[in-house]
Order: sequence, then C-alpha cells, then structure tokens
Amino acid sequence: MPFSLQHKTALVTGGASGIGLAISRLFAQQGATVHILELNHEQAIRQADAINRELDKAGADRAYGGKAIAHPIDIANQPEVISLLQKIAADGAIDILVNNAGIAHIGNAENTLEADFDRIVSVNIKGTYNCIHAVVPLMKKNNGGVILNMASVAATVGIPDRFAYSMSKGAVLTMTLSVARDFIKEGIRCNCISPARVHTPFVDGFLKKNYPGQEADMFAKLAATQPIGRMAEPEEIAHLALYLCSDEAAFITGCDYPIDGGFIRLNN
Repeated sequence: MPFSLQHKTALVTGGASGIGLAISRLFAQQGATVHILELNHEQAIRQADAINRELDKAGADRAYGGKAIAHPIDIANQPEVISLLQKIAADGAIDILVNNAGIAHIGNAENTLEADFDRIVSVNIKGTYNCIHAVVPLMKKNNGGVILNMASVAATVGIPDRFAYSMSKGAVLTMTLSVARDFIKEGIRCNCISPARVHTPFVDGFLKKNYPGQEADMFAKLAATQPIGRMAEPEEIAHLALYLCSDEAAFITGCDYPIDGGFIRLNN
C-alpha cells in the first residue's frame, strides 16, 4: 500500500478537531496506531471511538495497526508531556510526532495584551518545544523518526492583525530547521507545513461569534483571499502530512511546505 503507516506509532497533538482530526483519521486508515493528544479529553475520546468504528466498518486488519487512542494532556506542561510520551514509548517505538495543536489570536503589536501574548507563546511555541524535547530522546533510542510541525503562511507573509500568531508560527518554522539540522545524523527527519486558510470548525465559530447573520458573506470574502478561490479542506492538509511522514518522503528534511492555494506567490 503506497504511503503505508502499518506498524507505526504516531502522536498527533490537537488531533481531535480540524486539521488534527483529519490527520488522525487518515493516519489510522493507513495503518498507524494514532495517539490523539488533546486538551479536551471528552472530545478526544469521542473522535478516537469514531475513528475506530470507521475502521471496523471498513474491515481494517488491526494486526497491522490502524487504531486511535485518546490521551488528555496540556502540551504547555512539560512534566506532563514527558510523562505521557515515556508511557507511550514503553509499549513500543514512537515513529511519528505531528505538532498540530495551536491557538489563534487577532491583534497587532499595539493592542495585543500581555496575557494573550503569553497564551500564544505557551501553546504554539512552548507546547511544540515540549513535545519535541520529550520525543527526540525516545526517537534517538530507536534510530530515528519523523517530526512534522504545523506552521502557517503567516510565518513568511505579513497578515494584518496577526502579530502574536505570526510570531509563534515563525518560531515553529525556525524550530523545524534547527531540529532537522541537529538530529539528521540520528535519523530524525523534521519538516513543517504552512497552510493558508483552512475550513475548520474554528472558522465557522469565529464567523458566528463576530459576524452573526453575515456568516455566508464573510465566509465568501475570506475564501476569496485565496487566489485559487476557496479555502483548503482539512483532508487536503492531512494528505500532505501523510506523505511527509511516510517512508516515501525519506529524503526530505528541513523543509517548509506551503499548501496555500497560491496565497504566498500569487496574491499580489
């Protein structure tokens, strides 16, 4: 099977909603044992159960893997992250880490509050660092692995009122390069994906909260900012993630992959 993840163990932070859920589902379909690391434990359990039911319905051969397991975790808490990853690794090698969890913020350098700035740093930067910090020693013991980080087009293109968010994703991008360089001899590959706007529940919630009664019009305006004329679907991001985490991408490390409908290069 092309892009098979059979017999592999994958961790997906924020893996119970949006892009993370699409990645969790696809990786499990491709044979991985997927550990969903999620702050909202009830949602993680619900989605893991749904993935496992889908696999059973499809007649998946569980002998090769192909299942989802939910774990409650605050990725901003380093001792908690280290403890959970060591527990998972006790049952076998961790092959893949997808650092997908992240939060958004709207504001510029003048009106961004310190509390909001600290919250962005805690989740988007420290949370990503915590997971990398915890998984690298475990991957080194098993002669390698794959780390995939979720950056954003906001890391390389100026976007209005995204000061703290852009800063955090820029950090994720440069962390990717550093990790790829530092651990290439240990067989650890590290890349990142930079999506433009993706149609997730977050987008729908944002529009409902800030533009009640105008959701359809505002959705169309946001979609139109992508040169391709629409937002991405979470599954499209998941398929790129699958390739980069598969053995077919064994020659790729230290790269950022925009998946943006032409946003970076064509939006002039």
